[in-house]
Amino acid sequence: MTARGRRLAPPAAARRNAPGEVRIIGGAYRGRRLPVADRPGLRPTPDRVRETLFNWLGQRLDGWRVLDAFAGSGALGFEAASRGAAAVLLLESDAEVAARLQASRDRLGAAAVRVQRADALAWMRSAATGTFDLVLLDPPFDAGMAGPALAAAVPLVGERGFVYLETPAGGLPPAPPGFEVWREGRAGAVGFALLRRGYTAAVDEARSAP
Repeated sequence: MTARGRRLAPPAAARRNAPGEVRIIGGAYRGRRLPVADRPGLRPTPDRVRETLFNWLGQRLDGWRVLDAFAGSGALGFEAASRGAAAVLLLESDAEVAARLQASRDRLGAAAVRVQRADALAWMRSAATGTFDLVLLDPPFDAGMAGPALAAAVPLVGERGFVYLETPAGGLPPAPPGFEVWREGRAGAVGFALLRRGYTAAVDEARSAP
């Protein structure tokens, strides 16, 4: 303690995400933290990348139906719920990780979020078509799953809906028929892209007009 009996605030660096946790960066749950299990291949989307993604999407997702197919820490799905999504489904195959997601859901009081233990590829391949406005894909980088995950996600997206995909930098597969890359970026070794169904260049020009 200081001479006045008060603890000094920790330096800014110490107040950032501690090892094993990730921070929700916007919306109703802004600043709340999610635990990150120590599991091979579990790599939460960095704050800077999530901030970019939700800037692209316009910050608010009021009424959206969202699938976070390889949930892991749940950072992407809980971020969507924090920004107003009406229904967010988190898929996670690991039992312990799924239990942590459910605990985070309960702790946050995130009523829009549902956690399901499932293999993401198998679940997407058997799910109803046109069910979601946004599908979030962050599969393990070392499993070569980006292409199969994108192919499985495509039928689930409704008209004008989005698929977000993270891959190793330079590893983005070609846009599937009916989709175009709406935005893309890179942060170190991570490449990421937002694809949209039915997107045309005219839409982008309209968005950019004063």
